[in-house]
Amino acid sequence: MPQNDRETPLAVVTGGGTGIGRAVAELLTASGYAVIALGLDRDDDLPADIAFHTVDITDTAASIATLPDGRPVAALVNCAGMLRHQQEWETDAFEQVMRVNLTAGFALANALVERLEAGGGAIVNVASMWAIFGSPGAPAYTASKAAVAAVTRSQAVAWAGRGIRVNSIAPGWVETKISEKARTDAARAERINARIPMGRWAKPAEVASVVRFLLSQDAAYITGAMIPVDGGYSVC
Repeated sequence: MPQNDRETPLAVVTGGGTGIGRAVAELLTASGYAVIALGLDRDDDLPADIAFHTVDITDTAASIATLPDGRPVAALVNCAGMLRHQQEWETDAFEQVMRVNLTAGFALANALVERLEAGGGAIVNVASMWAIFGSPGAPAYTASKAAVAAVTRSQAVAWAGRGIRVNSIAPGWVETKISEKARTDAARAERINARIPMGRWAKPAEVASVVRFLLSQDAAYITGAMIPVDGGYSVC
């Protein structure tokens, strides 16, 4: 889909070069969006029809500069995230994770709100099942994802009158790079698998399909929600 065709709905996906973000970017491209993906990491085989820009998403001005001037935005998916495990008990690492996982998406949405209004746009913020649970090893990741869900509700209330819907998803255990440490720890992986009612981890594409639904007119009366995509992990 041509990136410069103003008739094509524009989607912006942070973290769109890997993992869940890439799956979202691919699915939205296949669904007729022109997709601009932002972030520092990308897979070598990222499809060429996804316009990837290497940018630090905590730099809002730099992120905005990658977008076509004044073009309405139909979809914003804030998927970029980081995890620093035990380092997060140190203040500097804690604040870095909060900036990437929470503040960057909040600032980008604020900067794009007029374009989203013009495009009849919707936002999906990627939270996590750790918005529900505590984590002894990742306090900043947990805090940031709970805050993403809370900010989503505030954005939904604030912007509903402008025709902008804002929802979040809470993925569980997904086969991505960020979960590699858990997946390669045999004992931990066994404990996780035993708790997931569906008995397996999610594929990134399964998470992406929920994002596409929330962006679509099929979800026209849904705003402020957080939808778990965790195979039932959070209800056990």
